[in-house]
Amino acid sequence: MIILKFAADVISQLKKVRLTKFSIGFVPTMGALHKGHISLLEKSKQVCEITICSIFINPTQFNNADDFKKYPVTLEHDIYTLEKNGCDILFLPDITEIYPDGIISKKHFDLGYLETILEGKYRPGHFQGVCQVVNRLLEIVDPTHLFMGQKDHQQCMVIKRLLELENLNIEPIICPTLREENGLAISSRNLRLNEQQREEAAEIYKTLLSIKQKIKPGSLHHLKKEAEEYLIKRNFKPDYIEIAEANNLKPVNEWDGIADLIAVVAVFINDVRLIDNILIKD
Repeated sequence: MIILKFAADVISQLKKVRLTKFSIGFVPTMGALHKGHISLLEKSKQVCEITICSIFINPTQFNNADDFKKYPVTLEHDIYTLEKNGCDILFLPDITEIYPDGIISKKHFDLGYLETILEGKYRPGHFQGVCQVVNRLLEIVDPTHLFMGQKDHQQCMVIKRLLELENLNIEPIICPTLREENGLAISSRNLRLNEQQREEAAEIYKTLLSIKQKIKPGSLHHLKKEAEEYLIKRNFKPDYIEIAEANNLKPVNEWDGIADLIAVVAVFINDVRLIDNILIKD
């Protein structure tokens, strides 16, 4: 595995790759790598001839300064993990490589309603920061394929919107959410949970499964309320629990029994914020 720290070196290295007309898969990460990240790497290796991963904890997507400070850093482990699993290139930039003109962006990305609902509502500015860093990384890497995880469903939609806005000929590939044995969605933030909290956090997925099992055409208000009350009784603090159209995330209060839906949730367990979702088919 080649480790590169400068944007110019990544551009130069991948220029040589493009002469071979090889496809380039890109897996952007913020480190603290887990099985979910590795599943993206493995998918990229199946689809593309060359796979590049990046590790950069992006300050502009944290609307909470304490959350940024507490984000887990496991760089030595991450490098070993990527090399062991066959990553070809690791881009490991510092902040000046990503933001040579400073982190205050002069560019606003038109994300429409995605910036006003769910994660957009509860984390103001978050998706502008995501677009800021992803746009810069794509400018440097210029991959043929971009690999993302289903757990971050709304973020995937935002990045697809970014690709349209910037007219980028990059194929986004969404990979399934990986889970721990108890159902908890695998996440870097799980490193901040103790063993008891990890067991308690399994209730999040159980709640989503319950929605999927109980849902039927008609009003969904009672189902949402029941799920929220269930989580509150178990000492979670919900930001939201919602049922929405899967293809656009617009909330659904009355279901016709036909539209594909997704149940999404964001809750705090102590000071750790966890998100999850489940696709609902008729």
